[in-house]
Amino acid sequence: MRNSMRLVSAGVTSALFAAIVGLGAVDAAQDKQTPASEKNMFVETPAGWKHPKTAWGDPDLQGTWPINYVGGIPLERCRGGRAGVPAPPCDQNKAFLTEDEFKARVDAINGRGNRYADAMKKGDLGAAFNAGNTDPTTPQRQTSLIVDPPNGLLPELTAEGQRLSAQMRSSWAKSPDEVLTFDSEQDFDTWDRCITRGMPASMFPFRYNNGVQILQVPGYVVLNLEMIHDARIVPLGNRPPISPKIKEWMGESRGRWEGNTLVIVTTNFKAGASMTNIGVVGAPEGNRVPTSEQMKITERLTRLNDQMMVYEITTEDPVVLTRPWTARFPLKLDNSYVWWEYACHEGNRTIPDYISSSRAERAQQAKESNP
Repeated sequence: MRNSMRLVSAGVTSALFAAIVGLGAVDAAQDKQTPASEKNMFVETPAGWKHPKTAWGDPDLQGTWPINYVGGIPLERCRGGRAGVPAPPCDQNKAFLTEDEFKARVDAINGRGNRYADAMKKGDLGAAFNAGNTDPTTPQRQTSLIVDPPNGLLPELTAEGQRLSAQMRSSWAKSPDEVLTFDSEQDFDTWDRCITRGMPASMFPFRYNNGVQILQVPGYVVLNLEMIHDARIVPLGNRPPISPKIKEWMGESRGRWEGNTLVIVTTNFKAGASMTNIGVVGAPEGNRVPTSEQMKITERLTRLNDQMMVYEITTEDPVVLTRPWTARFPLKLDNSYVWWEYACHEGNRTIPDYISSSRAERAQQAKESNP
């Protein structure tokens, strides 16, 4: 079980984070001590710390940075629970918990114990499975992954975005009363079909398979993703762009260094994958936030000490969004993270089984209504 290896708390980190305005200023002052505060997203830079370098002189970001570190933070602030369950009272303009609120959350997590081990002792295999296949999360003071717009919500869709959303299909319902039917593979989203989660959804935490491994060689950075075994190969430097006729699910990326910050700009997207994913806490239901070929994503990865990084991602898509949006959160280096195979591939039997079950169910309903 996953939990026997991962769901053991190593203590709660104090490296939390809040909004940041200029990571470039952090780059310039990394030889000075920077106490943990909102200005540097509660991540301390020790006095005299120097950014590690690769053998060829690039800033070194290599290692495994699991996204489940922030898996308990909702994508959208104050978003209600699934299946229409209302959210508890929430201040839409409150970006961070107070110290007392955060301490209470930490105490609650610490008092929970090891749910996998407890369930196994009781012989409750169902509870053990549910606990064991979910990656642990670390309490944070953020109240949403989205930091812009300031209210922590996704921007409104354009009229074209609404039209495209209405045409999207998925095995995940948008509401409890939506009736889903399946007659072909086109009635499923790209994640259902084990093709991709797409972008930017692939860079947000999920219930499991949260590994993000950064590899570097001269001229390239690779972001290797555990979920759906996507590998993002990012050439560095002033390479010419590829033809706009070439479209890819994960887009075509180009990277550059701004001080010690890795900046990645990705274009040339193939339209069709959902911009968000139901598996992310606080994400819209139904996997039906569209993307277009004009989407552009800019990421910034800045290491602030030996164990912590700040990750920022801005998504622009003028076809479907009324304005861009930005998420920002910390990641913690964890080279002990255990990488599991994501055993899912396009063409597996799940999709045909959904289709045959849906057809049989409708045939039975028709037979019962017309005896």
